[in-house]
Amino acid sequence: MLRILTIVLPLALWVWAFIDCLTTPEEEVKHLPKVVWVIIVLLFPLVGSIAWLAAGKRRGVRTAPAGGHGAGGPAHDRRRDGRPLAPDDDPEFLASLKKHDNEHEDMLKQWEADLRRRENELRGKEDPDEERRA
Repeated sequence: MLRILTIVLPLALWVWAFIDCLTTPEEEVKHLPKVVWVIIVLLFPLVGSIAWLAAGKRRGVRTAPAGGHGAGGPAHDRRRDGRPLAPDDDPEFLASLKKHDNEHEDMLKQWEADLRRRENELRGKEDPDEERRA
C-alpha cells in the first residue's frame, strides 16, 4: 500500500501541476514565461510540480478587469474579456435562445404540415382501394 502511494501521489501531483500550468492564462504566470514553466514541469516532474505550485502562478485575490467597478459591482460578475460569468446572465445568449426556439417552432410546424399532407395522401390512396373491395 505504501509503495502505491509513493507512486500515485507524485504522479497525481505532476498531472495536476501540468494541467494547471497549461490552463493558466499568461497574465497569471509569475517569474518565467509559461512555456518555460511547462518544460520545467515536464522535465522535472516532482521538483517542477512543487516549484510551479509554490512560485509559478499568482494565487489568491483576483483582480477586476480594467474599467471595472471593484468587488461586488458589475465588473465582479464579468470575465476579463467582459463577458458575463454565467450564460443566463448574458442578454445576447438569451436572445439567441429565443431565436433558436422560434426556428425550432417553425421547423416543427413544417414537419407537422408535411405529416398531415402525407397522411391525407395515404388516406386518399387507401380509401378508393377499400371501396373497390367492398
